[in-house]
Amino acid sequence: MAQDSATIPTSGAPHVSLGTYIRHNIRDYALLLSLIVIMVFFEVATNGILFRPVNITNLVLQNSYIVIMALGMLLIIVAGHIDLSVGSIVAFVGALAGVLIVQEHWNFGLVFLFCIAFGAVAGAAQGFFVAYLKIPAFIVTLAGMLVFRGLSLYVLGGTSYGPFPTGFQLLANGFIPDFFGATFKWTSMLIGTAVAAIIIFFKIRERFNQQKHDLAEEPLPIFIGRNVLIAIGFLWLTYLLASSRGLPNVLVIMFALITLYAFVATNTTIGRRIYALGGNEKAARLSGIRTNRLTFYAFLNMGVLAALAGLVFTARLNSATPQAGLGFELDVIAACFIGGASPTGGVGKIIGAVIGAFIVGVMNNGMSILGVGIDLQQVIKGLVLLAAVCLDVYYKRKA
Repeated sequence: MAQDSATIPTSGAPHVSLGTYIRHNIRDYALLLSLIVIMVFFEVATNGILFRPVNITNLVLQNSYIVIMALGMLLIIVAGHIDLSVGSIVAFVGALAGVLIVQEHWNFGLVFLFCIAFGAVAGAAQGFFVAYLKIPAFIVTLAGMLVFRGLSLYVLGGTSYGPFPTGFQLLANGFIPDFFGATFKWTSMLIGTAVAAIIIFFKIRERFNQQKHDLAEEPLPIFIGRNVLIAIGFLWLTYLLASSRGLPNVLVIMFALITLYAFVATNTTIGRRIYALGGNEKAARLSGIRTNRLTFYAFLNMGVLAALAGLVFTARLNSATPQAGLGFELDVIAACFIGGASPTGGVGKIIGAVIGAFIVGVMNNGMSILGVGIDLQQVIKGLVLLAAVCLDVYYKRKA
């Protein structure tokens, strides 16, 4: 009898024991477990405030720009570099938007395109110095941090610009409209359910293709358990958001960017070449990869995402201020390292950077609710970052 096309072939798939697989991938699962533990801890410590729908909505809005920048920063770090200028680019883009929209009365759609173009130019300029003039990225982006911070202070003249038009504010403060007119946002819930179903469908199809080519190593119990947890977590988050104001517009932007960058990093030639570049630049260059151009594109991409984050942050704040973006580069870099990126390059995952960003975000939110001073918050985040890097060193020595 011919094999049923719906049956997943397993006879040729490599057999990997449950214990072996967990040992080889313990860092990925430990990261997700850490996020769950931190969330549960702050939920208990705050007497249930953390998981309230309003607070979950604020958590998403407050960390959107960090997540957006973490996607670009991960590629920079994987390529073996660093970018210290992103917080200052956020500030300068906000200053440009403030002056052009509030003072010069430009159309905010035109300003959006102009600011994104500026981010591309800023990233490309820094990428040129790093990729073609071989100046260390630390020095180039440190100079960029000072230059763009100074320019933002000059443009704003030490004052703040605002408020912004409602249409511009919708970028960060808007929500998916509900077509049912009920208190519970059923439109958002249906969208979230559909997206969860699509994610699980593609995960199952990916496993089917892996087994068909004898590439599936993840044991079936872990595959089922992981995807059940993903579905439950996604539906639970959607339910909480639908119980408040619905799905934020910026969450849709974040999800689209995460999907795009995860696909590029794992399923495209340029993504694989970036990992090769960070793993061994000389070997990558000898194999025919144009490493200079890859580095240039990585910084250009980071500039675009920093500009987008600057627009989101400015719309969220509804004001362009000289102090915008202070310390953002630290949170973004910390998110990548906590999410599993290696300081030496060549290692890191998009989803890891996203989880790392939310770990930082939950810690910031939870400690603020508990009334922990900003000084102690910085100490705790610094220790968590140090622990993450120490784990990276430990696993590299063990490998």
